[in-house]
Amino acid sequence: MLFSRTKYILYFSLILFIASCGKDSNDKPPDDNGNDTTDITDGCYELIRVIEDELAIDDLLDLVQSQTLKYFWDFAEPNSGMARERNTSGNLVTTGGTGFGIMAMIAGAERGFIERDDVLDRVLKISNFLKNADRFHGAWSHWIDGTTGRALPFSQKDNGGDLVETAFLVQGLIAAREYFDGGTPLEDSLRALVETLWYGVNWQWYTQGQNVLYWHWSPDYDFEMNMHISGWNEAMIVYVLAAASPTFPITPEVYHNGWARNGGMVNGRYFYDIQLPLGVDFGGPLFFAHYSFQGLDPRGLNDQYANYWVQNRRHSLINHKYAIANPNDYCHYSDSLWGLTASDDPQVGYQAHAPFGFHGTDNGTITPTAALSSMPYTPEESLKALRTFYYYLHDDLWGSYGFKDAFNLDLNWFANSYLAIDQGPIVVMIENHRSALLWEVFMRNEDVNHGLEVLGFYYD
Repeated sequence: MLFSRTKYILYFSLILFIASCGKDSNDKPPDDNGNDTTDITDGCYELIRVIEDELAIDDLLDLVQSQTLKYFWDFAEPNSGMARERNTSGNLVTTGGTGFGIMAMIAGAERGFIERDDVLDRVLKISNFLKNADRFHGAWSHWIDGTTGRALPFSQKDNGGDLVETAFLVQGLIAAREYFDGGTPLEDSLRALVETLWYGVNWQWYTQGQNVLYWHWSPDYDFEMNMHISGWNEAMIVYVLAAASPTFPITPEVYHNGWARNGGMVNGRYFYDIQLPLGVDFGGPLFFAHYSFQGLDPRGLNDQYANYWVQNRRHSLINHKYAIANPNDYCHYSDSLWGLTASDDPQVGYQAHAPFGFHGTDNGTITPTAALSSMPYTPEESLKALRTFYYYLHDDLWGSYGFKDAFNLDLNWFANSYLAIDQGPIVVMIENHRSALLWEVFMRNEDVNHGLEVLGFYYD
């Protein structure tokens, strides 16, 4: 079975999250963090530069973005135009990964990697497919058969609507609606179609009349999955879009009680002398700082709980400093080789990676999307990691769709896989670092700005 990041993390880390809340924390790991602390540095092989020709930084970023974009452009499922879950998924397509891919294609059009009119045609194809695909009170399933539009089960009871994946998809659709702002009939039709699609999501249904949003609903099992969407994690965009909906909006109480847990998501403790505003100790896997903020602009974004630029930058810096500290003595963890998030894994297939067992474990597996997608927050540190990935690990790590999903130098293991939810943020967040394109495009949307205002957000 293929694993998806969002729900895997929720299953895997529930007990760890509860255990971590309310602790007094410092830079020392818990007594039992699940990691092998054996000193294995003596067995590390030397990293040797294999690409001698030095590219100008803009040329290197162009290369990474254009190559990674091919996952969504060349490797898309042909009938639907949507993104395959991974490079071995056949006709199984992913909703959230497609939302990321739409934003990656917008970046590609703006950079001239692909033609703007071709991207318009592709997004229209995707949108028309989604119009006829299975929906569950307006939400799409996590996985869809790209040839038929029928929902494919992620698990037995997860065979209906997935509100988090739906929000990631809608984030991309809204970005496309705002990017294609011309007066041509095709662009007019796309904007109208996107509004029809996202206005059809019944966010209110997914509250069950309570002050929280629920992740899943199944036509066979109703709300038996019983997963609250509660912070802090990758899903803040769900609440922003739910409040922004002109058709089925949630109230502010749903956000404050359900997502923010009436302040329960606040951290405020220090790790490596950096105060972390929100979430679990040491921040958890880095995709928390990426998924909701590919379109939603965190620069100067505040509410009563946090400044979200500060949150994401500090989370990324703590992850970086953890690699420098390297408490488990993994091979070559350093200032220029870092990045823990969820990804394919040499030991268990797929799992979350994070410092000291908080919403993940650390077994020496580095995931390129972690550091690269944090580039807006940590440009110097992320560019150092990029140089190591490309110039030193190129022969094992670089492939048809950019950097492969993950690697573990202690085990001399390099993944053969590419995942939509990892490749998409690389393109999008590098572009946000370079030009803020996706942030500026998405934030043109009046509904989104209204939703933020309703929830009490403001910009400095």
